[in-house]
Amino acid sequence: MSSRTHPYFGRPDYQFWKSASGSRLSSELDPVVSTSFRINSDAKIVTAGSCFAQHVARHLSQAGFTHHVTEPGHPIISKEARDAFNYGVFSARYGNIYTARQLHQLLKRAYGLFTPVEQAWTRTGGGVVDPFRPQIQPEGFLHEEELSADRMQHFACVRRAIEEMNVFVFTLGLTECWMDRRDGAVFPLAPGIAGGIYDEGKYTFHNMDVAETVEDMNASFGLIRARNPDARFIVTVSPVPLNATALPRHVVVSTTYSKSVLRVAAEQICSTWPQADYFPSYEIITAPTVRGAYFADDSRTVTEAGVEHVMRNFLKHYGSAATAPMKKPEFPQEDAHKTEMEKIVRALCDEEAISNR
Repeated sequence: MSSRTHPYFGRPDYQFWKSASGSRLSSELDPVVSTSFRINSDAKIVTAGSCFAQHVARHLSQAGFTHHVTEPGHPIISKEARDAFNYGVFSARYGNIYTARQLHQLLKRAYGLFTPVEQAWTRTGGGVVDPFRPQIQPEGFLHEEELSADRMQHFACVRRAIEEMNVFVFTLGLTECWMDRRDGAVFPLAPGIAGGIYDEGKYTFHNMDVAETVEDMNASFGLIRARNPDARFIVTVSPVPLNATALPRHVVVSTTYSKSVLRVAAEQICSTWPQADYFPSYEIITAPTVRGAYFADDSRTVTEAGVEHVMRNFLKHYGSAATAPMKKPEFPQEDAHKTEMEKIVRALCDEEAISNR
């Protein structure tokens, strides 16, 4: 017979709201209990996902991790030009990958397993854009031949990133997506926003559920492990709310649905794959104890202080002696709060292009 008087007796502090880290001082919040592996400074980390994933990539590099960039841009191009053309933002120049379906299709396209019907969108003002990377190239490409050549080079860089990496960090961002009716290809933006012409006969809206998200992530991980058997995964969920919803309901309701689906899917994925960990970026930014302090004045953009809190915990639990710990900042107080909110990280975010005007 058990000596415990009830099933919660003697459990560790982190299982109780009153005694868990961050319950009294928000800056102390650390919801990570354990990780299944550590990351050495020379381990090659590949990042992908939503806008928030860009912050993760930047801080990994600053902390001494090896952010494995296989598509850095030609060395004769200035750093300013490479930044403008979005080289080095992610490991390859794929832009934001918002949904699990988008990730799965990128991998299949890179390995010649899927060729979408849609190859280019015309751009207002001339030229074309890549439907799957519509804002990656300022002013677009001159013509489809230039876009095709760039895409082939891009796919080679994606394959290299997958096959050479040690750790893949993927941030799930959205469930809403726009799909080609002809072959099921999904886009990061609806046609007509950053290129192309919206045609209801060709395109349709789709809102992914838990089962679909899990299926696509499992397929992606399986494809990766088939080509890189030692790869490990870290899955996160972006805390950034939707910029807009295609459904006839309040954007807050759609945000709650989307993040709930992604969080449940992440749990199932990491339970299925022993090589995968879930990292609670979403919880750190949105925890009630933080009281919204890590969102800027628009109540959507994550501040630099919030990103630093996330990455401080990431380094604590995944870093090695060769990776630099981040200094813990004081939690912003009333007088400094507004200033802190405006110190935000600017990131390429396709979603920002969506407008009701």
